[in-house]
Amino acid sequence: MWMEATAKAKYLRMSAKKVRLVIDLIRGQQVDEAIATLRNLQKRAAEPIRKVIRSAAANAISQAGSARLKAEDLTIEKIVVDNGPAYKRFRPVSMGRAHRYKHRTCHVSVKVAGEAQDERRRRKDKTA
Repeated sequence: MWMEATAKAKYLRMSAKKVRLVIDLIRGQQVDEAIATLRNLQKRAAEPIRKVIRSAAANAISQAGSARLKAEDLTIEKIVVDNGPAYKRFRPVSMGRAHRYKHRTCHVSVKVAGEAQDERRRRKDKTA
């Protein structure tokens, strides 16, 4: 049986453009490979993305049952970063003026999918 699960991280306090740099490195990888890549990456966005991927994998394992599905059986089907709301702030500058700046946020959505072991065994038995 093909299992799919999703997880989302909303309102991350970093820009979507910077998060997309990290997302592009792991799109389409196996879950365990992606987690290993993110663990060794020197980007601030790597940690929250790793957490979301682990959450999606845990959701899939929870749905299928831990005896039938393992994290190494899952692949990242879809991973998307969308812009979130921007917090608008002001910074004082010379002559009593203020300049406006934005703290950007983003939303990360991850979809993982994999095949449960029962189905793989049945297919192997039929072909043999």
